[in-house]
Amino acid sequence: MAKGLRKGLTSYGDPGFSLFLRKAFIKAAGFSDDALDRPIVGITNTFSDYNPCHGNVPRLIEAVKRGVLLAGGLPMEFPTISIHESFADPTSMYLRNLMALDTEEMIRAQPMDAVVLVGGCDKTVPAQLMAAASVDLPAIQLITGPMLVGHHKGEVLGACTDCRRLWGEHRAGRLGADEIETVSGRLAPTEGTCMVMGTASTMGCLAEALGLALPHSGSIPATHADRIRAAEASGRRAVALAAGGPRPSDLLTEAAFRNAMVVLQAIGGSTNGLVHLAAIARRRGLSLDLETFDRIGREVPVLVDLKPSGSHYMEHFHWAGGVPRLLRELREHLALGAPTVAGLTIGEIAGTPVEDTRQTIIRSRADPVRPDGGMAVLRGTLAPGGAVIKHAAATPGLLVHEGRAVVFDSVPDLVARIDDPDLDVTADDVLVLRNAGPKGAPGMPEAGYLPIPQKLARAGVKDMVRISDARMSGTAFGTIVLHVTPEAALGSPLALVRTGDRIRLDVPARRIDLLVDEAELAARAALWSPPAHLSEPARGYRALYLRSVLQADEGCDFDFC
Repeated sequence: MAKGLRKGLTSYGDPGFSLFLRKAFIKAAGFSDDALDRPIVGITNTFSDYNPCHGNVPRLIEAVKRGVLLAGGLPMEFPTISIHESFADPTSMYLRNLMALDTEEMIRAQPMDAVVLVGGCDKTVPAQLMAAASVDLPAIQLITGPMLVGHHKGEVLGACTDCRRLWGEHRAGRLGADEIETVSGRLAPTEGTCMVMGTASTMGCLAEALGLALPHSGSIPATHADRIRAAEASGRRAVALAAGGPRPSDLLTEAAFRNAMVVLQAIGGSTNGLVHLAAIARRRGLSLDLETFDRIGREVPVLVDLKPSGSHYMEHFHWAGGVPRLLRELREHLALGAPTVAGLTIGEIAGTPVEDTRQTIIRSRADPVRPDGGMAVLRGTLAPGGAVIKHAAATPGLLVHEGRAVVFDSVPDLVARIDDPDLDVTADDVLVLRNAGPKGAPGMPEAGYLPIPQKLARAGVKDMVRISDARMSGTAFGTIVLHVTPEAALGSPLALVRTGDRIRLDVPARRIDLLVDEAELAARAALWSPPAHLSEPARGYRALYLRSVLQADEGCDFDFC
């Protein structure tokens, strides 16, 4: 197999000429013949002025290049799409697959023997891992890292769990306009990803659990010198990978995905992590079994005391020992023989000596944050294909609840009516949002965190049962049922719910049921019609997305991937 500059020659009908021309143009950049004979390590550049989470990418790339050069390779940086959670319209999830396709094709199209994938913000790492799984070129994930905590009036703050909590206080009238503006400048004080166990932090941990990132590299703060050293080490290791693997196909096995599911439950991670794992697994021809995930959640406790399921932040998790320390506590649940890009097995990483025996962030099995995992999978007449709840961040008293449905037909409908003082709603009701799934929104936005109606928030209500086919940020909290499958846009039971119907949630029994008889639902189904945008003309990426996107239980990837 061709290596280095001789790999993947442009088609001119004359391979000799193709190589000659390639050398001519690369020499225009000042490269010597010696450099061109080295193994090539590609480095994805996902820096963007629109992506503060990736603000340190230029320094990371410089360090990766240094590591590649020190190990005798030739580093070649190339740009790909960059997605930031707060700057993507309509939603970052809508663009994740586009970034995955872009990254995959750029790795295929350009000569490289290994690739370092630099990403951090919520959908960037999943997109890169999906691409790596498809290309199957030796790859190593380098996380940009979480930001440091902020402070306000003596309180430690973190984006974006505290963003949501304090915004709720503002909506309820307990935090004034001037103070919330001050808070907005203190929630995210440095570059880097959210410093709670949101989707970005979750994916950093899962990249390690899958074996695609170096030990500890998923949690190092973005601004710390160790992050730069991890980048250099990743560059060095990429040169070794270029010489003989392992490839993603060697690492992304059923055992690796089981390890990732164990870690996802134990960290109280983002519900988004489950969707992304399903998408990555599907790229390797594997399926993520929701029942297995739920069973793991019954056996594996939450051990990491981080917001929103706990009290602390990512920098505390890192200094407590990070993923390797967590793996040590989870040994009995892991496939210890699973290999990693570090050249060590998961079991060997879990055997890393413990530095701080007094830390309380990563708990032991004898003293968990909660006795079961962070998430539960629900099924029932409202979600025949499944739904997910992050019960570790829910109100215990609402985990078994029956209430009257108050239905919002779309995200715009929610925005228009949720704060209407005449909205017929009580704290015991169940808020239902539909047509917010992959096809229905489109793009499955993080609208599942339905705000508490303003008149209830001002009366002191802080949580209600909320149900949707949307997603929720990993930084969010509350008794919220998400990813209802099939989504309403496909005519599922969720599409047939009417305000006034009774809904019963029973998390211990893993049930979510619409208490309406079958004959009535059949009559409603006969009158149902899909959202108008599904029959309207569409072009470009939107047309591709609407035609090809799968449901949440299959990772919301495209059917042809």
